[in-house]
Amino acid sequence: MSLIDVRHLTFGYDGSPDNVFEDVSFQLDTGWKLGFIGRNGRGKTTFLRLLMGQMAYGGTIAASTDFRYFPCPVEDRQATAWQVALQGAGDCEQWQLQRELSLLKVPEEALDRPFATLSGGEQTRLLMAALFAGEGAFPLIDEPTNHLDQQGRRQLARYLQGKEGFLLVSHDRDFLDACVDHILSINRRTIQVQAGNFSTWQQNRQQQDALELQQNEKLKKEIRRMEEAARRTSGWSDAVEKTKKGSRNAGLRPDRGYIGHKSAKMMQRAKNLERRQQQSIQQKKSLLQDAELEASLALQPREAPKRRLLEARGLVLYQGGRPLCRPLDLTLEQGERLAILGRNGAGKSTLLRLCAGEDVAYTGSFYRAPGLEQNIVPQQTHHLRGGLRDLARQQQVEESLLLALLRQMGLYDEQEKKHLDPEKPRYTEEDLARELRLDIVNVVPQPKAGGSFATCAYKNMKEPVAVEYLQADAGLDIGDTFIGMHIKPVAVPVRLSVKSVGEAHLTAVRRRPKSIGGERAVYNPDLK
Repeated sequence: MSLIDVRHLTFGYDGSPDNVFEDVSFQLDTGWKLGFIGRNGRGKTTFLRLLMGQMAYGGTIAASTDFRYFPCPVEDRQATAWQVALQGAGDCEQWQLQRELSLLKVPEEALDRPFATLSGGEQTRLLMAALFAGEGAFPLIDEPTNHLDQQGRRQLARYLQGKEGFLLVSHDRDFLDACVDHILSINRRTIQVQAGNFSTWQQNRQQQDALELQQNEKLKKEIRRMEEAARRTSGWSDAVEKTKKGSRNAGLRPDRGYIGHKSAKMMQRAKNLERRQQQSIQQKKSLLQDAELEASLALQPREAPKRRLLEARGLVLYQGGRPLCRPLDLTLEQGERLAILGRNGAGKSTLLRLCAGEDVAYTGSFYRAPGLEQNIVPQQTHHLRGGLRDLARQQQVEESLLLALLRQMGLYDEQEKKHLDPEKPRYTEEDLARELRLDIVNVVPQPKAGGSFATCAYKNMKEPVAVEYLQADAGLDIGDTFIGMHIKPVAVPVRLSVKSVGEAHLTAVRRRPKSIGGERAVYNPDLK
C-alpha cells in the first residue's frame, strides 16, 4: 500500500474569482475503499482530473502509483464491445478481462455487438471490467451507478466489495454504504477524511451541523449588536449635519463650514468602524464554515386539460425491430405520481420518450391527452452547450427563476462563477472607476453636500469611491429639474407613462447624437 499525499493544493478555473481548492492538505491510503462525496459543483470530478495530471495546479500531489479513470473515453462507439473492453483494459491478459466480465455478469452475446447498441447499464459493467482487468493503477471511479437499475447497483456493490483500493465518486447513499470503508468529503470550506461508510459520516456530520447552528444563533445576535452600533455612529453624522441650519446662538449664526467638516469626519469614522466590524464578522463566520442548510423544493405542475393524462393498453415498445417489454397496461390521471422500474434495456427511457410525444415504434394502443404539456429530463447531458443564460434561453425559462432555484439547491454560488458569464470578471467599485478612467476624488458625500442618493450609496457599498465627473446616456429625477445630472449632450426629454412617485413628479431624459454639418447636411431620423 502507498499514500497519496496532497499538500497546499490550490486550483481555480480561469475567469472565476474564487478557487475550487484553497491551500488544502490531506493524505489518502491506496488500500482504502474510499467514497468521495460532496454537493454538486464542489470539485469532485475536478480533483480526479488533477490526480490524472490533466490540469495545472498549485501545491503538490505526491503518489507512487498511476491512476486510471472510469468511465474511460470510447473513441469508436461502433466497434464491438469486446474491442472497446480490450482497449480500455490496456496491458493485461485476455483471461484477466474475461474474468472481470464474468464477475460482472456481462453476457457473452453482448461482446459481439457494437458498443453503441448496449444499454447504459451494459456499457457501465463492460467499462468497469476493463478498469479492474489491468493491474498496478489506482482506480478513480466517477458516478458508476448513473445508468444502472437496482439489481445492477447491488451487483456492482458486491463486485467492489471484493476489490482493494479505489476512489469512488457517488451520490447513492446505499451504494456507498455497501462498498466503502472510508469517506473523503468536500464541505463548504474544508475537506475531511474519516473512517467508516456514508451512514457513519452522516451521523457525525449531523452532530457537527447541530453544533455549528447553535453557534450561528450566537453569531447572529452579535452581528445585530455590531450593526446597531454602526447605525448609531452613522446617525451622529446626520445629527451634526442638521445643526447647519440651526437657530442663532447668542446672536451668532452656526459655522456651517466647521459643522460640515465635523460631519464628514464623523461619517469617515463610521465608515472605518463599519470596515472593522465587517472584518470581525468575517472572522467569526469561520465558525460556520461547513454547516449545510437544505431548502425545501416543491413541484407545482400546471393544471392539465383532462383528468386522464396517459393510457396504454397492450403496449409493446420496439427498438431496432425487437420488442423491449411484454404487453403493458397503465393509466395516469391528474395528481398521480408514477415510478417506472425495470432492468436496464427494458424500455423505461423509451416509454418516457413516447409519453413526451416523441416518435417511438410500438404496438397496442396509447392515449396522450391533447394539449398536455410535459418536460423530460434526459439521462445524458453531453448535448448541452454554453452557460446558464444560454440554457435559460434555449429552454424558454425565466433566467432569474432558474438562478433562484439553483441557489436554493446549493448550486448557484459555484456554478455562477464558472458558467453564468465566464468571460466577465468581477470588479470592486474602485476597479471599475479606474478601468473607465474616471478621476477619483477625496470626498465623503453628505445629505446636503453630494445628495441623499450618493450618501446612501456610499454607506452601503463595500469599497466606495467618489469620482469627479460622469457622463450618462439617460437619467431619472424625482423632481422637476435635472440639476447635477451628467447627461451626454444633446439631452432630450422622455415622456413617461408613470409621471409621479407618491406626490413627487418623475421626469426622465436621454441623450441623442449631436447634429452637425450645417444647412446642407442630411440627418438620420432614427437617431433623433
